[in-house]
Amino acid sequence: MRFYSIRHLTRFQYSNPICETLMEARMHPRTDPNQRCLHFALSVSPRCRVFSYRDHLGNSVHHFDIPVEHNTLVIIADSLIEIQSVAPAPERLDTADWQLLDQVVSQGDYWEMLLPSHFTQPTPRLQALAHQLEVVRRDDPLSLLREINSRLHNFFAYAPESTRVDSLIDEAIEQRKGVCQDFAHTMIALVRGLGIPCRYVSGYQYHIRSEEHQEPLASHAWVDAFLPHLGWVSFDPTNNLLVHESHIRTAIGRDYADVPPTRGVYRGSAAEELHVAVQVSQHETAPPVDEDWQMPEDWSIHVERAQEPLPQASQLQQLQQMEQQQQ
Repeated sequence: MRFYSIRHLTRFQYSNPICETLMEARMHPRTDPNQRCLHFALSVSPRCRVFSYRDHLGNSVHHFDIPVEHNTLVIIADSLIEIQSVAPAPERLDTADWQLLDQVVSQGDYWEMLLPSHFTQPTPRLQALAHQLEVVRRDDPLSLLREINSRLHNFFAYAPESTRVDSLIDEAIEQRKGVCQDFAHTMIALVRGLGIPCRYVSGYQYHIRSEEHQEPLASHAWVDAFLPHLGWVSFDPTNNLLVHESHIRTAIGRDYADVPPTRGVYRGSAAEELHVAVQVSQHETAPPVDEDWQMPEDWSIHVERAQEPLPQASQLQQLQQMEQQQQ
């Protein structure tokens, strides 16, 4: 059994004051058979009332409205998670399990995770990649999934900021590099083409180096594939492994479009700048829920700035004049 505390900070900075923000967040870790969310708190600045509901896939969704003028929005999600050890998957299944898979899928409600979605379209580039990686039904379902997981890891170079959150898989395939989102979307598209239900998982991964250097991390993404006898099995093509106790699940969907950490709109004319930082810590025993978790110094200033009152119009003009003089 392992315990993790997670702090996820999101800051939106606007070039001009905006009138209103409507936002929803999917940052509440799931409670699944091997994972339990012991505590979750969502803090928003400017302060507002936060509501929540569960979507049809069991994801917790928080939403809020800030109807006052503001030029900074800060969202901080604090979570405490307990994770049980995951039983290792076998190396392979039986070759006859392809037929069993088809029977199980035909009797279940898996169509959402079989059809192409926004980020998993079967394009000519994807089909060429499937041919290059020999993605066809052979051997047994589990062995083939392990192979696809490994070959995608070797095909793509992990390169932060090489793609955007709205990039389609063709962009990553063409340049042979991307981020975890691209690895996951490409594997989902390939696996669905084999008639295996496959879904996108958003969450976090604990790295020992994050404890040693205290560097801000980002959220992570991997995939679930449905297999006979085993149910949903999680693969992480970014790291070439089957998901284990260092992965914390937040939400599941057809692709990233279903489960972004934040999604919203604002009223006003302004450019938007986004800053995200994540801190994941491991514990031998569960820390008290009411413990005051330490916030990195560079994070606290984001919250303080968000709580400052907006300058009056005359002050804004003075600030703009000062900025022009400094340039």
